[in-house]
Amino acid sequence: MSSNRLSSLNDSLVSPAEIVETLGLDPVETASVAARYPFSITRHYFDLIESRNDPVWLQCIPDMQELSDSHQAEDPLNETGLSPVPGLIHRYPDRVVLLVSNVCAVYCRFCMRKRRVGCCSSDSLSPDSFSDAVSYIRANPSIRDVILSGGDPLLLEDEQLEDILSSLRAIPHIEIIRIGTRIPATLPARITPGLTGILRRYHPVYVNTHFNHPKEINPASRKAAALLADAGIPLGNQTVLLKGVNDDPTVMKELLRGLLSMRIKPYYLHQMDLVKGTAHFRTKVRTGLKIMESLRGHVSGLAVPYYVIDLPEGKGKVPLLPGQEIPSDGVLKLRTYTGEIVEYKDI
Repeated sequence: MSSNRLSSLNDSLVSPAEIVETLGLDPVETASVAARYPFSITRHYFDLIESRNDPVWLQCIPDMQELSDSHQAEDPLNETGLSPVPGLIHRYPDRVVLLVSNVCAVYCRFCMRKRRVGCCSSDSLSPDSFSDAVSYIRANPSIRDVILSGGDPLLLEDEQLEDILSSLRAIPHIEIIRIGTRIPATLPARITPGLTGILRRYHPVYVNTHFNHPKEINPASRKAAALLADAGIPLGNQTVLLKGVNDDPTVMKELLRGLLSMRIKPYYLHQMDLVKGTAHFRTKVRTGLKIMESLRGHVSGLAVPYYVIDLPEGKGKVPLLPGQEIPSDGVLKLRTYTGEIVEYKDI
């Protein structure tokens, strides 16, 4: 498979110097941001940019605002504290997140794991760490669901991915495996018949894609989604609410309808996490609620995602519903899945 992966990635733009002249960027500023937070864009995704600061540009081009964010945290969801062994996050009783990759085809400027993705020496989980993670999962029969994440799991070599899937499927109490990936939007050529053939051998396998804007829906991404769907893989989508990208009811409706046409069920609309380096993407919660209100009755119920806040310190996701009141001081009191009341400041 190596040639498939490399042929898809070998024309990626991986140095800020490759884009500063074309896009009219300040070379010093761009390099300083990329030195702190890794930079890479596939040619496919770069070619979707139509103008300065358009929705694709904002998602992938380094911005000095990433370095001016001083009040948010590198790990606001406390993933490090919820890792019983390296590379494994155990937040909910019956499921874990396994961080099998540390690289992405495109380094999104709003990434929830800006602290680590692309910054570590290895691009995948070490054999010892993977062995420890599998041992932990095997020793905890309450775990029924494993979510492969990273980085992007689908940037692993086919053989690596199959080794992971076979190891997990050999654990009797693992019922489903999920894969979180942005590859159909950023590197659709990676989705091949060979890859989908591997995935279908380990059903039930679910894939959650990550499309944020209608521009990301095009013939290449449609083909990638079709290959996955035709392999019997249920597809969901997780969108992040991003200022200047999709914080508009008309844009969101177009995106959600487009996803359904690709056989991708909208799953989550995420309020931005309080991740250091991403504050300039944040919208008010009220913006998200207005978007949800605009969807009800105007698009198919199949197209309506859950609008959720992932609470700080790993308290879990809480859905917000249209009509929910926002206190004048901006402090929401939200009930976690355990019944705990948590205050969330809408900053």
